[in-house]
Amino acid sequence: MDRADDAVPIVELLDERRHLLDVAHWMLGSSSEAERVIDETYRRWYELPRPARVQIAAPRSWLAQVAGGICLARLSLPGPGRSDTRNQGATRASTGSPDGMLQEAVGEVLRGALVSLSAAERAAFILNDVFGRAPGRAEDAWDQSERAYSADHALRSLGARRPQRTAPHQHDTVARAFQQAWLTPDAALLTSLLAPDAAALFDGGGKVRALVTPVHGNQQVARSLLSLLPGSPRTSLDTRSVNGRTGLVATCDHQVAAVISLDIADHHITHVWATLNPDKLRPWNRPRTAPGPPKTGDEAAEHLRNDA
Repeated sequence: MDRADDAVPIVELLDERRHLLDVAHWMLGSSSEAERVIDETYRRWYELPRPARVQIAAPRSWLAQVAGGICLARLSLPGPGRSDTRNQGATRASTGSPDGMLQEAVGEVLRGALVSLSAAERAAFILNDVFGRAPGRAEDAWDQSERAYSADHALRSLGARRPQRTAPHQHDTVARAFQQAWLTPDAALLTSLLAPDAAALFDGGGKVRALVTPVHGNQQVARSLLSLLPGSPRTSLDTRSVNGRTGLVATCDHQVAAVISLDIADHHITHVWATLNPDKLRPWNRPRTAPGPPKTGDEAAEHLRNDA
C-alpha cells in the first residue's frame, strides 16, 4: 500500500512529464507519438511491484531511460514516415534548433536506452535505423500486457458509500476552511477538518506518478495532501465549483494540475477525491473563447467517483 509520504509534489509531477514528452518528441518528431510513448512509459512504471519502485533512487532517470528505449524500438520498426521522422530528428540536431539542455538530456537518454537494450534489440535498431533493413518482429521485445491504472480500481477498495450531502452553505464553509489550512500550512487544523476515518483517492490514470491506493485516516490524508502541494511560488490553490459543490483547483505555472472534490458530513471531510490525470484535466485547461467560467468545468470532475 502507498504511504502518505510517497505523494509526489505537483510541481515535480508536471516537470517530470513535460521533460519526458520533450525528449520523446525530439526523438520521434511527433507530439501524438510522444504522448503514446510516455503513456507506455508510465504503464511500465506501475507494472513494477511496489518494492521494486521504492528501490529506484531516481524515478525520473528511470522513466527517461525507459522512454528512450521505447522510442528506439519505434524507430527500428518499418512503416510509413519512419525514415522521415528520423530525418527530422537529425535535422533538428544539425541545425541546433533544440536548446542545449534538451540535446544533452536526449543524449543521456539515448546512451542509457542503448545500454539497457539486449544485443538482439540493439541489432534490430541498428539494422533498421542505420542500414534501412527491417528487423524480424523487433516489436515483440516491447509487448506489454495492457492494464488500466485509474481511480475505478481504487474506488472499489474504499468499500464505502457516499455520505449524505450536507447543506451547500455548510459544505462551502468547511471547504474554504480546508483550503486556508492547506495553504497556511496548518497540519493540525487540516487534520481536525478531516473525519478520523477519512480517505483520499488520487486519480493519476497511470499517466503521472500519483499514489495508486487510497490513503486512510485523517493524519495520513493530511500528510499526503501537504506532500502533494507543499507550497511553491509556481502553485496556487483556489476554491471552484466541482460537481456542483465547492471544491479545490490546484494550478502550477497557470495550468490546472489537480481538481479536488470533497465529501463532507457532520462538518468533517470524509473523502477527498483528487484528479491528477492530465487527460481528464484537459477541459479545465482549454483556452476560453468567451468571458465567463468554463462550460464543462463540473463535467470534467464528474468521473471522480461513482455511486455504490
